[in-house]
Amino acid sequence: MDTNILLESGTNELEILEFALGANHYGINVAKIREILQYMPVTPVPNAHPCVEGIFMPRDTMISVINLRRCLGMPDGENEGLFIITNFNKLNIAFHVDEVIGIHRVSWEEIIKPDSTINGEGGSTSTGVIKMNDKLIVILDFESIVSGISPETGLRTADIDNLKERDRSDSTILIAEDSPLLSKLITDCLKKAGYANLIVNTNGQEAWDKICELKERGTLLDDVQCIITDIEMPQMDGHRLTKLCKSDDLIKKIPLVIFSSLVNEEMRRKGEMLGADAQLTKPEIGMLVDAIDRLIAESGI
Repeated sequence: MDTNILLESGTNELEILEFALGANHYGINVAKIREILQYMPVTPVPNAHPCVEGIFMPRDTMISVINLRRCLGMPDGENEGLFIITNFNKLNIAFHVDEVIGIHRVSWEEIIKPDSTINGEGGSTSTGVIKMNDKLIVILDFESIVSGISPETGLRTADIDNLKERDRSDSTILIAEDSPLLSKLITDCLKKAGYANLIVNTNGQEAWDKICELKERGTLLDDVQCIITDIEMPQMDGHRLTKLCKSDDLIKKIPLVIFSSLVNEEMRRKGEMLGADAQLTKPEIGMLVDAIDRLIAESGI
């Protein structure tokens, strides 16, 4: 199946690959997918996490295989199924699924954010739900799944501990991040780095509304010195937010950093086209602080 579908940047749309585990339907952002392969035998790894089936090497690249059924508390399937080969946070990982249904182009506005009963600060395996015809497609949080199996693949918070003693900065940073867990980690890290003035938003739309409010008040450049945005967010994604910010003569003066697990070569090109001032993948939390320091100093606002 061809997953190399290049959407126009900043349209607030995404491609979702629908797949099945038994009678349940799930989704993954096509931007995370490298390819889809028929099941092939894997080599077990001693003392591996129970959700890790093992490793295999298509085209001389070693890839770990994660059994999604086990991750979701389901028994192993009877059919061999398929491997969805993904790339995010600079990792190549195969997810073992039963069946691939197809690809749907949807707007982020159509994605329903799970409420706090199933998506609290402790993390969740779902980032959103799409209602399509008579079924619900649950978009899984693959970063959270991988981080739960191998915590060192998440934010490298130890990088912040290695920073030298820093004075408190008066600069205010506006953040758009939909994951409660990641939002807390990012804000904790920024506070350790001396950035205590933070405006935290749960999606791009909320962040854009706040930016517009401050602009109308006439205090935007005094109130915000840097913007950090994720890419994958309900209501409005980070690319759409970047496009809106960099298309406005006043707002574009504020440095904007895309901080996302999806920053790969293709996504980096999109971000550059939209005017992002820096782009970093989520494990690079220490580099995020360096980028903010540099961009705020260079902007002069």
